[in-house]
Amino acid sequence: MLRQLYAERGGSLLGVGAIVEAMEQADPLALEETVYRRLADELSKHDVVILDDLQLLTLVSMGCGAYPRGQYFAATLTALADVCETSGKHLVLGADYFTLPIDVAMSKGRVVHIESFEVADYEALGRDILGDHRASDVDFAKVFRFARRLTARQLRRTFESLSGAAALDADRVIDELRSQQLASNVDIDEVQHVKLEDLKGIDDVIAALEAHIIIPLERVELAGELDLKPKRGVLLAGPPGTGKTSIGRALARRLRGKFFLIDGTFIHGSQQFYQRVHRVFDAAKQNAPAIIFIDDTDVIFESGGEAGLYRYLLTMLDGLESESAGRICVMMTAMDVGNLPPALVRSGRIELWLETRYPDLAARRAILADRVSGLPAPLGGVPLNPLAEATDGLSGADLKRVVDDAKVLFVYDQARDVPPRAALEYFEEAAQTVRTNRERYAEAEARARSNRPNRPAMFDVPGAMIMGAMADPEVMEHMIAQGMIGTGG
Repeated sequence: MLRQLYAERGGSLLGVGAIVEAMEQADPLALEETVYRRLADELSKHDVVILDDLQLLTLVSMGCGAYPRGQYFAATLTALADVCETSGKHLVLGADYFTLPIDVAMSKGRVVHIESFEVADYEALGRDILGDHRASDVDFAKVFRFARRLTARQLRRTFESLSGAAALDADRVIDELRSQQLASNVDIDEVQHVKLEDLKGIDDVIAALEAHIIIPLERVELAGELDLKPKRGVLLAGPPGTGKTSIGRALARRLRGKFFLIDGTFIHGSQQFYQRVHRVFDAAKQNAPAIIFIDDTDVIFESGGEAGLYRYLLTMLDGLESESAGRICVMMTAMDVGNLPPALVRSGRIELWLETRYPDLAARRAILADRVSGLPAPLGGVPLNPLAEATDGLSGADLKRVVDDAKVLFVYDQARDVPPRAALEYFEEAAQTVRTNRERYAEAEARARSNRPNRPAMFDVPGAMIMGAMADPEVMEHMIAQGMIGTGG
């Protein structure tokens, strides 16, 4: 659109590269002055000056914690708006909506917001690239139901990649969109190969995920006819090693571009995690229907230092009730539900509560059978029934360690020229080691918990945070019940 404006009105069309070039001779902390001088100089020569991708500049001054002049960019835009007002010239800025100082633009000029595409827009782009004859075989309404918030660039790239396909229909377009991963923040090549059907002992959990999450995301035509939507909030709760993260890996591989990940490293690795979380939610909305998978939510909130994030998540979850975001599922995992804020897991926000658990005897036997298949003798011939009984109380992750440790013990004997023992002995010794390590970890965790303040960690926050929490009646009731605040004001 900006190129078309430039073609019709002339003037000057600049990209961010022009600002980068100007910065070569400028103070690196004077971005705003450099932008002002460059644009003011162009306005002195042309009646119309166009600058594209303004968000790349505003992110430095507004979203970079290391930049010491945050929010100063608004002053630059105000000064440029005054130049335009006095000279009668026009400055046109292209930017992502949420990164532009809208208050300045609205007070000094005009904001033109490009609405999200509808089915007719998908079809128009398809016909423009594929031609009317080939596009007539594509059900664009079905493509739109699969991904409602694609950009023109995504659609153009998709249709161009299919321009040489022998046969073309909506399913072929959807397959191409899946292969592109859309805007997922997960590199599928880096995700461990796990399928839901590979997970043993949690058939009820997998069935619930298939019914309430996967079918509304994958069966787009049926979902559109019956207005099916994935559950807005899902909690996967269970002891460590029982498959919660593996479920996330399986969903990431199956859903590809419909899967977005937030974890502890993602949040604590940046001072600007609020912006990062917001971008994940925004990307998921753009690629809806989609899943936002928040791994180890209880660990994120356990220290009590993320009270602001907790309030932010509440806001985002409540916002998913809207028509535009109603096809987003936020799935959280937790080992200790007691560490989660009460308001986060209350009815309405969490619509589906699923529990993973330690595998029973039959599940342990199935898991071990998969793990030992292909191992050389004598390990590969270990009797599974007594081994399954010997590993009672261990998780799926524990069983993997048992098999790995048994292989180490076997190789260690071979390296010392020790006659091999019965296969079961190696696995039983490994199981005992894993069980001992688990007991020691549990003792250490108990000691750590006993040293914490005798109140929920989520509310162990500064006074300012507590003041912010008082808007939530549930939080207030909990604080009063715990004696953290009084009822007399």
